[in-house]
Amino acid sequence: MDKFDIFLSVGATSTPAQETFVRAVEDRLRSEGLTPRTVGRNTFGSDAPLKTVTDLMDTCAGAVVVALERTYFPEGVDRRGGPKERKLADVRLPTPWNHIEAAMAYSRKLPLLVIVENNLKSEGLLEPSYDWYVQRIDPTPQSLNGDEFNGVLSNWKMKLAKRPALSAAPAELTIGQIVANLKPAQLYGALVALSGAIGGAFLLGGKMFGH
Repeated sequence: MDKFDIFLSVGATSTPAQETFVRAVEDRLRSEGLTPRTVGRNTFGSDAPLKTVTDLMDTCAGAVVVALERTYFPEGVDRRGGPKERKLADVRLPTPWNHIEAAMAYSRKLPLLVIVENNLKSEGLLEPSYDWYVQRIDPTPQSLNGDEFNGVLSNWKMKLAKRPALSAAPAELTIGQIVANLKPAQLYGALVALSGAIGGAFLLGGKMFGH
């Protein structure tokens, strides 16, 4: 099989355990003849983070999303003040860049491999109801050797060589075209998850090179 650069969407790790897991994912990809590329981790640029992500993704044959806990809320309230108000507890959220980059990869028709840490809140493009299979696993190196992971990885690799060509060069796609490529359910999920995420991402600006 040909060697491909793979866009790896993963946030800056917070703990040694997270770093060990991410390195295990990178090593597994390399063992399959694939080169993981992540902005702020092994790829850097002088442009704003979103532009750097766009340029990098345009050179990749596929994308892997690794969603790990970034933010934790011991308790909270969903839809506060409304008739559907409900209490939340032990809420764990990944970096918003996982949602942003998953949407960008999907709009480019890049084969997506989505790995989500157990107990993360299921929402947006990390929900198991779209065109890709969402693997929920414990973030340990051992989880990358199971039958399920091996089978999904093998199937995803086959899609890399069969990915459909874009109707326009990725760099020329407008936001409207990206949105048009998303199905209604995907668009709704993305908007829900990204409504606050995009504002936060741009607010952090230059700090976000490490996701």
